[in-house]
Amino acid sequence: MSVNPSRKSVSVLVPLALPEPYDYEVPAGLIAEPGSYVIVPLGAQEILGVVWGEGTGTFDAKRLKPIREVLDVPPMPEASRRFIDWMSQYTLSPRGSVMRLAIRAPGALEPQRMRIAYRLVDTRPARMTPARMRVVETAADQFARTVRELAEEAGVSDGVVRGLVDAGALVPVELPGEAAFPEIDFASAGKSLSAEQAEAAEVLRARVAQKSFSALLLDGVTGSGKTEVYFEAVAEALRQGRQALILLPEIALTSQFLARFEARFGVKPAEWHSELSTRERTRVWRGVAEGRARVVVGARSALFLPFAELGLIVVDEEHEAAFKQDEGVTYHARDMAVVRASLGSFPIILSSATPSLETAVNVEQGRYERVALAQRHGAAEMPTIIAIDMRNDPPERGRWLAPKLVAEIGAALAAGEQAMLFLNRRGYAPLTLCRTCGHRIECPQCTAWLVEHRFRRELVCHHCGYTAPVPKACPSCGAEESLIACGPGVERIAEEVAELFPEARTSVLSSDNLRGPLSHEEAFRAIEAREVDIVIGTQIVAKGHHFPWLTVVGVVDADLGLENGDLRAAERTFQLLQQVAGRAGRAERPGRVYLQTYMPEHTVMRALVAGDRDAFLARESEARERVSLPPFGRLAGVVVSSTNAALAQKWARELARAAPRAENISVLGPAPAPLALLRGRTRLRFLVKATRNVNIQAYMQAWLGPLKVPGAVRVSVDIDPYSFL
Repeated sequence: MSVNPSRKSVSVLVPLALPEPYDYEVPAGLIAEPGSYVIVPLGAQEILGVVWGEGTGTFDAKRLKPIREVLDVPPMPEASRRFIDWMSQYTLSPRGSVMRLAIRAPGALEPQRMRIAYRLVDTRPARMTPARMRVVETAADQFARTVRELAEEAGVSDGVVRGLVDAGALVPVELPGEAAFPEIDFASAGKSLSAEQAEAAEVLRARVAQKSFSALLLDGVTGSGKTEVYFEAVAEALRQGRQALILLPEIALTSQFLARFEARFGVKPAEWHSELSTRERTRVWRGVAEGRARVVVGARSALFLPFAELGLIVVDEEHEAAFKQDEGVTYHARDMAVVRASLGSFPIILSSATPSLETAVNVEQGRYERVALAQRHGAAEMPTIIAIDMRNDPPERGRWLAPKLVAEIGAALAAGEQAMLFLNRRGYAPLTLCRTCGHRIECPQCTAWLVEHRFRRELVCHHCGYTAPVPKACPSCGAEESLIACGPGVERIAEEVAELFPEARTSVLSSDNLRGPLSHEEAFRAIEAREVDIVIGTQIVAKGHHFPWLTVVGVVDADLGLENGDLRAAERTFQLLQQVAGRAGRAERPGRVYLQTYMPEHTVMRALVAGDRDAFLARESEARERVSLPPFGRLAGVVVSSTNAALAQKWARELARAAPRAENISVLGPAPAPLALLRGRTRLRFLVKATRNVNIQAYMQAWLGPLKVPGAVRVSVDIDPYSFL
């Protein structure tokens, strides 16, 4: 390591809720360049930090503590550090809190461990069993493998392999502790593209080749082959020696996506999401930093990986609300991905069949470029969408499926096809009610009803996770056999389907019964293999999946998303139902979609039936612009919460009195949040509304910055809120 000829100081940012870096002395003999990962003393402990730049000079140089160690890891790239600075200022989050998002794999900063593998030599034991022969035949290619790898490939126990080690037939060799990232064959030919797809792919490739920032909307109907088209852009980035990041809204989408990626490029990409083991997170983080992981597919947190040579970001299903992080540092991954691409001077592709209004307006105003795919790939055609007016065609008493939908499911099954029933409500029933006294069973920690999960025989709060067994008697009046389930969840629909179609093979898909990528993969594999006749699911089934034999889709409660007062309620409902409808008829057989609704005259239902997305977006845009709501205005949410209800209310009043008066800004509240009690905390909400030209961050800092809030009260700020709970 080079020697530092003079003593100097650097500023070091630590991953704590601190707004600024601290100055530290660089001891003689150490080089701590910007981005270096270092160990520094902080109070009585030593902590990881990142060198943010030269020392500020605002601290007494004689009292500066020295850096303890500079870690042998590639420095955090300048673009990543600039991104953290920008995001901190935009979201009003402490810089240290944002930086913590970028070091979610602390093991990656430790020296790489070696692992012991074994290679075959000429020595053989006197006794060679068939099992030992299989190991010898497997190892004959002279590749070094661990005991477990050899045992799995040869189909034997670990003990058989260890016996050959003891006999001297296998000798140990040291290998790096991390498995290598396989080479991606970006030059291989992908699937044959239609003329429309080829034209779109050429535009994307050209933008990547320019090596400058551009934002493109890949706007294609469901089943139009958007993934195969943007794979061509990924291939171009790899051809130019750059890395690529593909963001997916949910882990449920990864299994089919990984298979498609492998079919196109010969190997699977690196993955990044919450279900990864600590060891795999370490491997991927370090592989990204060292440039060995060339393509990463991940959830929103993958945006903070320290890419050495990032040259393309793709945000798939860019309209999805799952890209919004609502706790801790609040941010929208789609919007922050655009910023990251701008700072890194490379293109970003936003892909969707139902673009968000924000993205559509950016296209209309010329900020983004639109690349369209108007046709489904191959012989597939868009499904026919029919609204079932539940006022005129109601279900039988005690049932939830309209007779017309039941008949269509029966016809599909008779033709050897599959059907799907969609209801975005987990569990058996959303409410448990006492028919004697009218008591409704609530969560003791939240303003929410407990949802019955009959398969598990539990009542569950879907906000805080509280669970309780289903009581035999009413907790309020003590009446026995008086509790009834009100309303349907997917489990109740599954019960009805079992009665109507006793011979049909059903699969219930929701986050309650799918845990981790393997369970998702197995469930979707079974549907593709036609081992399932009727799929019953929540929004997990709504997007990204290709089931060739699925021809009938029924939406049990199409009005469900329209019930809240959220400004995006209509937009979200349209997007979700359009995505659900897009699962039908994706191969040669035509698809039919049935929307059970009590409001067929609603603009959302009319647009879906007419297949007129653009007219719906135009109406929604006009309505928002009229009242200066996003994307034509700015919003910020403030939630005051405490376990002490009186204290929360007192501080909400204090905040209201302290709100500065400003032109083009109005502060609404405080009012009880829709979830007025969450995880035992009383919550009151403000909504700050401003015109588009207002620096809402500056206003929020002027308002909240001077206040000294007690530790028992939490004040959380959400710039550009998506949820209003």
